[in-house]
Amino acid sequence: MPGIQEVFDGTDHKSPEHTQIELEHQSSYDRDRDELARLGKKQVLKRNFAFMSMLGFSCTIMVTWEGMLVLFLAGYSNGGPAGLIYGFLFVWIGTLCVFTTLGELASMAPTQSGWLNVIGWQALLASGAYLCATIIQGLVILNYPDYPAERWHGTFILWAVIVVAVIVNTVIVSLLPKLECVILIIHVLGFFAVMIPLVYLAPHGSAKDVFTLFVNAGGWQTTGLSFFVGIYGNVFSFLGTDAAIHMSEEISNASTNVPRSMLVSVLLNGTLGFAMLIAVLFCSGDVSAESIIETPTGYPFIAIFVQATQSVGGSTGMAIIICALGICATIAFLASASRMTWAFARDHGLPFWRYLAKVEPRSSIPLISILVTVTISCLLALINIGSATAFNGVISLTISGLYSSYLLAAGLLLYRRCTGSITIPTTYEANPKIVTEGETVSGQGVINLTWGPFRFPGPLGIVINILGCVYMIIVVFFSFWPPVKEVDASTMNYSILVTGFWILFSIVYYFAYARRVYKGPLMEI
Repeated sequence: MPGIQEVFDGTDHKSPEHTQIELEHQSSYDRDRDELARLGKKQVLKRNFAFMSMLGFSCTIMVTWEGMLVLFLAGYSNGGPAGLIYGFLFVWIGTLCVFTTLGELASMAPTQSGWLNVIGWQALLASGAYLCATIIQGLVILNYPDYPAERWHGTFILWAVIVVAVIVNTVIVSLLPKLECVILIIHVLGFFAVMIPLVYLAPHGSAKDVFTLFVNAGGWQTTGLSFFVGIYGNVFSFLGTDAAIHMSEEISNASTNVPRSMLVSVLLNGTLGFAMLIAVLFCSGDVSAESIIETPTGYPFIAIFVQATQSVGGSTGMAIIICALGICATIAFLASASRMTWAFARDHGLPFWRYLAKVEPRSSIPLISILVTVTISCLLALINIGSATAFNGVISLTISGLYSSYLLAAGLLLYRRCTGSITIPTTYEANPKIVTEGETVSGQGVINLTWGPFRFPGPLGIVINILGCVYMIIVVFFSFWPPVKEVDASTMNYSILVTGFWILFSIVYYFAYARRVYKGPLMEI
């Protein structure tokens, strides 16, 4: 009888395909474990993500075509239609160079930590939830014009958005990889659900106005200066690409899948974003009209939808797609921000690191870091009740904080690359240093830098690194500029104040306490 012999002799006759899958999984697991060991780190988080689920995570956290619509006015006021188009292309190419560079770093060392990045991600979570909350308020105003919008209403809606993110990241966290694959599909289908009725129903403008008309509503000395002041809307639309790096200890074959997922997500989202931008500019009509600029909803894209469809219900449905995808992005913001906090705490870089570095044993998630991250965002939301302008200073910290951290890392990589101090490995050897269970030792030696499996060799890699660094310098520099030349308290860009405060705080914290416990990345094995 078939199968009797297997029962009695204890053998397990599996198909060749099943055996091959198991061997590939085991090989990937061993490689990930060895790469962490080479960096002196233990594997404590579950690797639930694969390439497609991480691609979904990266694409939906960027929400480029959605973000471009939400921040449409920023680029239009300083740049106009032509400025938006050429600014988008400039940012898209610059972002590709930046994350090619960071992809090389992630392939070398698939782990993460750093002060500026921690701060930038905390601000990004609060910013994403805030934008979702105010879009919901805008839709209520659209459907109920007598609704008296208050800032504290927005704060409560913000908290509700964050509660949704907390539930997904804690209660059903095991489903997050599958959920990200589903959200990726919705992200792509939603693009067509918004663009098709917009293009079909709206009157179309001329190509000359779209591709040659520049606007300098900020009153700057030159159109070129106005163009660079206005690119932050496009820059914001590509934020979050590095989320895959912060999830690198939860993705299989991280040294290859992390850089690939980042670059594919930039290419895919950039394509969707550019197509949506062209469609909106041809279908927007007279954007300078008061009904668009001064729309009571607070978002010109909602007014453009109404103008195109001549239907409040249809416009509401289109905007709900954008808002829903924004909430999905907030879920990913929380996942990435909490892992960034956990990783830096593991290296003793943050206050209360003993607690922030803990991992909940049953679910293998950094539960305390998640709760602390949520608490910070909820407290930041209180600023909005007192002053929306002051809260905008927190939002603007996302660009300056994240890109400053990218620039430091990319600059050091370029220096090491040009000095020839990065070698090409023949094999990856685990760090032989072993310590007892629960012990954490700061490595005083230097781990030899070796290239990972993802890199652009020779002069091409150097050129990409240089272009990425130049682009980041431009982004960081103009992230501190206000939208208009003549500023007052309501138009001032407070990001330089907020960024400067956190840099000063980190320096004071280091010399007052952290220098006694923080010696750089810790060797745990």
